[in-house]
Amino acid sequence: MSARRQLPPAQMLQAFEAAARHLSVTRAAEELALTQSAVSRQIAGLEALLDLRLFQRQRQRLALTPAGAAYAPVVRATLARLRAATEELLAHRGTGGTLNLSVPPSFAARWLMPRMPRFLARHPGVMVNTRNFTTSLTPLDFAAEDVDVAIWLAGAEAEAPGVTRHRMMAEERLVVCAPALAAGLRRPADLAGHTLLQLSMRPRAWPEWLAAAGVSGVDGRRGPQHHHMAVLAEAAAAGLGVALLPRWMLEAELASGRLAAPLDRPFASEEHYVLGYPEGNEAKPALRVFRDWLLGELRMSDAQD
Repeated sequence: MSARRQLPPAQMLQAFEAAARHLSVTRAAEELALTQSAVSRQIAGLEALLDLRLFQRQRQRLALTPAGAAYAPVVRATLARLRAATEELLAHRGTGGTLNLSVPPSFAARWLMPRMPRFLARHPGVMVNTRNFTTSLTPLDFAAEDVDVAIWLAGAEAEAPGVTRHRMMAEERLVVCAPALAAGLRRPADLAGHTLLQLSMRPRAWPEWLAAAGVSGVDGRRGPQHHHMAVLAEAAAAGLGVALLPRWMLEAELASGRLAAPLDRPFASEEHYVLGYPEGNEAKPALRVFRDWLLGELRMSDAQD
């Protein structure tokens, strides 16, 4: 199959997508400001190019064939991304741009956003949109999402082919509680008398910490479950128990005194945060400047520590 046959003309794809969405040549023609015959010719040309029927008539109505039903959402998403890329190019005239970033919500709120003013001061022409990211320890499926770059907590999974990754930092966890409870926590074994607040997406966090601290006789999986880190931090600040949370999550609470870290036993898990993006995306100016700034922030943070 020739390269030309593999990539149909945009006019054919637009006519097909509109007709597939409306299941009507008439309405597609109205939307595209074309005649019905022009839309029909574009669809017929696409079917001839692909050597596949995309539509069929059912009781005087237009219906998609199985091939057309499979092709339509892919064409729709591709045209939408092409329109968005064109609008961005025209809006920024090839400089700056928009960056779609997928990032865990708590990490975005507590670590990234407090630092973003420094990025925007350097690069005012770049607009960063954030998308919620799954809490699983797996990289994003970039092919299925409208995302340029992602930050995620990586486990020991194999590196995804075609994805460039930059290691950011390990997740160092601290035992924290309300100041009123801190006096009763002088050594790790004192946790036996306290409620252990659980983060549902880190079920091994307390067992790993207790094992590293040499504590036995304490059930590290027992305690109220919370799904979000921010809720867990608030529960700890309210005196509902003792929490085990990443250090990056706790900067403001520890500085203000809302939370205390009575046990000097930080635990660095094998999991670490990763900045990743599809190979080739570094050609986007917005991604390059964001990547370089973020890695610079991490180097500056390491130097301060």
